Amino acid sequence: MEPVMVPALRSVLAVSGQSCELSLDSERLAWRELRPRRDRSRRTGVCLTRVLQRARGLTDSLSRQLPSGGHSIPVSEIVSVGEAEIDETYHHSMKWEHMCKPHAFTVNYVQRVKNHRWRCKAVTFWCSDEVLCCHWLKALNDLLDHQTCRPKHLLIYINPYGGKKKGKQIYEKKVAPLFNLAGISTDVIVTEFANHARDDLYEVNLEKYDGIVCVGGDGMFSEVLHGLIGRVQKDKDIDHDNPEANLSPCAIRIGIIPAGSTDCVCFATVGINDPVTSALHIILGDSQPLDVCSVHRKKRFLKYTVSLLGYGFYGDVLKCSEKNRWLGPARYDLAGIKTFLSHHCYEGTVSFQAAKWAAGSPRDLTRCMSGCDICRQSSKQLDEHQKAQTLGSLQNEQEDWKTIKGKFMAVNAANMCCACPRSPKGLSPAAHLADGAADLIVVHKCSRLNFLRHLIRHTNKKDQFDFPFVEVHRVKTFQFTPKHFEDEDGDAESTDLRISGKKNFAQICTDHPSCGCNQVNSIWNCDGETLDQTAIEMRVHSQLVKLFARGVEDSKVRQRVCSCQG
Repeated sequence: MEPVMVPALRSVLAVSGQSCELSLDSERLAWRELRPRRDRSRRTGVCLTRVLQRARGLTDSLSRQLPSGGHSIPVSEIVSVGEAEIDETYHHSMKWEHMCKPHAFTVNYVQRVKNHRWRCKAVTFWCSDEVLCCHWLKALNDLLDHQTCRPKHLLIYINPYGGKKKGKQIYEKKVAPLFNLAGISTDVIVTEFANHARDDLYEVNLEKYDGIVCVGGDGMFSEVLHGLIGRVQKDKDIDHDNPEANLSPCAIRIGIIPAGSTDCVCFATVGINDPVTSALHIILGDSQPLDVCSVHRKKRFLKYTVSLLGYGFYGDVLKCSEKNRWLGPARYDLAGIKTFLSHHCYEGTVSFQAAKWAAGSPRDLTRCMSGCDICRQSSKQLDEHQKAQTLGSLQNEQEDWKTIKGKFMAVNAANMCCACPRSPKGLSPAAHLADGAADLIVVHKCSRLNFLRHLIRHTNKKDQFDFPFVEVHRVKTFQFTPKHFEDEDGDAESTDLRISGKKNFAQICTDHPSCGCNQVNSIWNCDGETLDQTAIEMRVHSQLVKLFARGVEDSKVRQRVCSCQG
């Protein structure tokens, strides 16, 4: 968005009883005190006539002679501006006794605090001149009106059962007041059954809204994701059952208000699971493109995934945790311990095509941050790659498939770093949000001790891929076929874990009775949802959706902005 050209404004107003020089241009609002606060006791009885005279916009060399610490706010991070209500008690105090009729306006803006957390802060500017007050209000609101990326009308889906079952309470107490402050109108739907949001999105008039917001965990986000992508493909007459189909990107953005157990997607795109922070990103109209992976079984669509597609260890953890949902988030810890002790491994074949256009590497330690250069460069190179493919200048890519056969503790595809409070770095720290590729992590059969060492490295700064039994590849598509499925020559029925028979007992590993191979199949953990089909194909669709987010801000940038805000 191009900056709006407005005449620069400069006035001397009052903030909390202090004389301040206030300035505004097309990009920033800034103010600074003209006298340090330590002199306030000497000025208690000083008449404010001089300040009120300068409130008409007539500044002089005083600002150059008595400078002090200043504050600066980007116009793009102002939430709202409005006329302030005059506090009669404050008006009749000694500080304002010489004011006949004070006027004030309040600026609500984003303030950064610790660990990527945002808060909405307010500052009130006082003057006795009504004309000047109105002039400032008009100038600020005109600039906000030009922030065309901001939503005006939102569709809200609330999951009242996810996480600690506080989704409705979180929205009403923490989020709705901020939306009202920003002048955003909302249509709120509290979901009543599984896939309520997904089904509703197939019928709702999307043209009425500037965005869709889900209040809940990763499961709720998955519902909205499937509903929105499915609706767009339906409107464009695209067959999503075709794994080779080029899906149409979704123009409308999705916002996430975290209220679940893990909130992995929110953590990876904002940097923290905090409802107020996420609400402020939505209000400012932030936009973060996001890759989406489609999962198919032959010519049948199964699911979309944006974070983790995991087989083996993470599939077993999810399967075990589903039996103990009454425990809440603690169920994942219990399931993790039980799954680790069981030490199952699974035999099969992994085939993949490398993402040759990708600018980065899974082990280059370059994290995906706000305004990521890797994502930008990879997206550009992917466009060039696809154009060359269309013109037929590339060789047959069927030859590019690589294959890995063996017994695996885990087969994971990470479409983002998958960071969360339990694992601050995530499964793949250098995975990117919008580079058109996913990181395929294959953990071969190993001892319990070695696997524990691998898991522990997810919680520290060491390289979790630096083991001889772990390999990682940046891919555009991959396929997995379990061993018994290969032996049965593609019998589709055998991939459903709900079907059991005597033939499965023939697959029990005979290497050693305690090797952990006595479980034929795992399940797929698809963004925290179970997927029973084991033989699958996954494909990455570059920047298919957009979120109300800006990516995790770099710590240096965050500190610089915080210092400007004072």
